[in-house]
Amino acid sequence: MGKRILVVEDNKANRDLISFVLKPRGYEIVEATDGSEGLRLARETKPGLIIMDLQMPGLDGLTATRSIREIPELAGVKIIAITAFAMAGDRETALAAGADEYLPKPINTRELPSLVERMLGMGEA
Repeated sequence: MGKRILVVEDNKANRDLISFVLKPRGYEIVEATDGSEGLRLARETKPGLIIMDLQMPGLDGLTATRSIREIPELAGVKIIAITAFAMAGDRETALAAGADEYLPKPINTRELPSLVERMLGMGEA
């Protein structure tokens, strides 16, 4: 767990950006391209944090987040929801589905590392 982060995102450029920002900080990045693969990899890899795109073909991020919350051994994993088409109410919808935090796209590469550290409890004194 701990420094392993599962990135569930259908856009390769976004997966690459997240990896580019987080890998040099010592995080292990596991990638999934849709919600179904994300669910499978969450069970297999037991990440400390999941970055979940909300809008993906097939199993969307909201449904995948709800499903993860129903798995006892994953129920406590922190989830950051991300979406490109941020609209009013998206944050509330994501949090209601079980996400712990919400980050609109384009991803703020300065904000992401500190958010990840905070979510994993590493930024606390």
